[in-house]
Amino acid sequence: MSKNNNHAPEGVLRTKHAMKQWGKLKAENSWTMFKVISEFVDGFERLNRIGPCVSIFGSARTSPDHKYYKLAVEIAKRLTDEGYGIITGGGPGIMEAGNKGAALNNGVSVGLNISLPHEQNHNPYIDSDKVLHFRYFFVRKVMFVKYAQAFVVLPGGFGTMDELFEVLTLIQTKKITPVPIVLVGSDYWKGLKQWIKEVMLEQAHNINPDDLKLMPIVDDPEEVIKIINDFYASRKSEFTPNYEL
Repeated sequence: MSKNNNHAPEGVLRTKHAMKQWGKLKAENSWTMFKVISEFVDGFERLNRIGPCVSIFGSARTSPDHKYYKLAVEIAKRLTDEGYGIITGGGPGIMEAGNKGAALNNGVSVGLNISLPHEQNHNPYIDSDKVLHFRYFFVRKVMFVKYAQAFVVLPGGFGTMDELFEVLTLIQTKKITPVPIVLVGSDYWKGLKQWIKEVMLEQAHNINPDDLKLMPIVDDPEEVIKIINDFYASRKSEFTPNYEL
């Protein structure tokens, strides 16, 4: 039956329509929170023991002969020169390239693998004791953000965009400590940034001008290193996991 609402604002109907009802819920859904907690605990305990890292995002479909795969390898090598570990999604493509660059340079190589219906097995360049397996995307995303001191984003699809805008939102809303976000590949990213500037900012006024500064676009590994080094040199602060999450 409908329920009267005597406190509705003037002009709003006081009688609500009957709500649709859920179908029968499976009993196992009640245990989902314990599975989620288990993944958080395992991830926190294992990643807490690893030093400062940089998360590398990008497409799983990028082949080893592609320029962006090779670029990701070089960036990961240079980041390990600077003392950072590398965190990727653990799969093929750009993820594999990031782990490969770290492994070839004797750096720390971490893979946060996700269970998917038709993929994915982790790539062979992750340190054997640093492969983490996740069932839930949102738990995995927390691990990417919590333990990264910077984000390097190469060309990718929906998953890469999801990860990029998640981090941008968290920094914009001050839910995490600001860290560098570097977009690699001007041919790929310049159109997106132009749309954000012309439509999202100038036409719709849905962001602030300073928000555009959160995502510089570069093409050279040394530019990536300079942005990250300059960021931390200006702050002179210790590296810490992001405990705001």
